[in-house]
Amino acid sequence: MTTHAPLRTIGFPGRYTQGPGALASLGPTLADLGARRAFVLVDEAVAVRVSADVVQSLEAAGVAPHLAAFPGECTAAVIAKLSADARERHADAVVAIGGGKTIDTAKGVARALDAPIVIAPSAASSDAPTSRLIILYDEAHRVTGIEMLPRNPDAVIVDTALIAAAPARLFAAGIGDALSKKFEAAQCQRAGGLNSYGTPPLPSALLLTRATLAILLEDGARAYADVVRGELTDAVERVVEATVLLSGVGFESGGLSLAHALIRGLTAIPAMASMMHGELVAFGTLVQLFVEDSSPEEIEPLATLMTAVGLPLTLAQLGQHAPLTPAQEALIAEATLATRYSRHMTPPLTAQRVIDGIARADAYGRTRSAL
Repeated sequence: MTTHAPLRTIGFPGRYTQGPGALASLGPTLADLGARRAFVLVDEAVAVRVSADVVQSLEAAGVAPHLAAFPGECTAAVIAKLSADARERHADAVVAIGGGKTIDTAKGVARALDAPIVIAPSAASSDAPTSRLIILYDEAHRVTGIEMLPRNPDAVIVDTALIAAAPARLFAAGIGDALSKKFEAAQCQRAGGLNSYGTPPLPSALLLTRATLAILLEDGARAYADVVRGELTDAVERVVEATVLLSGVGFESGGLSLAHALIRGLTAIPAMASMMHGELVAFGTLVQLFVEDSSPEEIEPLATLMTAVGLPLTLAQLGQHAPLTPAQEALIAEATLATRYSRHMTPPLTAQRVIDGIARADAYGRTRSAL
């Protein structure tokens, strides 16, 4: 029988390496890419710990490193300045070592230079390492837009010894960012939405989002407890793979929905603007499930995991201690509905459904917190 299925695209990073001590492979990986002068953007939180080893790895592989400090926010102005610095150094490759905003800033530099990029996350706080997306902010930490690399990162190097030593809150944020993907990709498919490549998702992308959630529900709480103790265990390795690789490929090739659209709305409120991406997504996932009128059997396991790893279930836990005013509710709904992802819901979202979903999720979270 002749098929009339549409073209569908799934994207992957060119190479993915994970394990304790993986950062030592940075130099050989860059050399394999033909790099000779690398512009290395490093988060100051890990600079002291990793800089000497990074320089040694690159120089041993015949790659000249230039280390630059990430200034703290991923803005268009920061990317422009760092891109100019990289051009002055005649960099032919870009490296990111840090969290999500460091990574996205380095992606912006690589995009400006049309250079290969290697990403080495210092924490499993989001699935930014594997994707093409660049989330831009302003100086007030509000999301201002999204840009994209022309291709997925050329290599991702995940040193789990480094990740296990990072603050546990960052590990929890990665879980928060990843736990939404099954629900968002499913809504995107039901609504006939497109993924970040502009096509419907392949079944394999949806399979990855389901696998992500299954691993988090099975191993997330245990892995978080291990990280709190500073231990690198098999559970930590499995959760890192889920939050960085599976979630990253799954969301980009499966599609996003309300949980991520709501970030634009929540960060429009100053009290919540400085919360971590994954913390906002976690609460947004609860909101999406209530907008969908999901069953308690679907919501409860998710809320149990969120509680176990310290993710926010209420507006107060996001920093918004006072009740939202009608003007704030309208601002959140307007900013949320202005995003492309907000259209990936069925039935279509309205401002009132967004506002009601936030209120229901917040009330549920407050009830759980009081138990």
